Amino acid sequence: MRRVVYIVGLFLLVAGISWAAVSWSNWRTGVRTARLNIDVENLFVGLQQFKEYVGAYPSGNNAEIVKSMTGQNPKNLIILVGRKSDLNSKGELVDPWGTPLRIYFSASGILVRSAGPNRRFDDSTAVTCDDYFRSN
Repeated sequence: MRRVVYIVGLFLLVAGISWAAVSWSNWRTGVRTARLNIDVENLFVGLQQFKEYVGAYPSGNNAEIVKSMTGQNPKNLIILVGRKSDLNSKGELVDPWGTPLRIYFSASGILVRSAGPNRRFDDSTAVTCDDYFRSN
């Protein structure tokens, strides 16, 4: 009888630890997703201001866009859109998981992509897509 109680107790302990780990992971993902939404919204505002004052969206890859928005543009205009901690060592804007954002421009607007928690774009090995897409 004691053996059964120990086994049940051990099972409940493992189940509780597993539940806590999953809950913690989900909570952290939610916090990071909320931060991503705020950061991307600020980026949209900054890019719209850039277009308004310079005449066009910045061009190039992520790092070139950051350089344009930090004063390396024809009007030497500086538009701040994020925290310094949001840049990697290459000067690229990164999502809360540390992956560089992908920024696309069209005549009608802006599309920003984040690789999400798994840090891989278009991961065909995953059951569900965890990439984030935002457009204005």
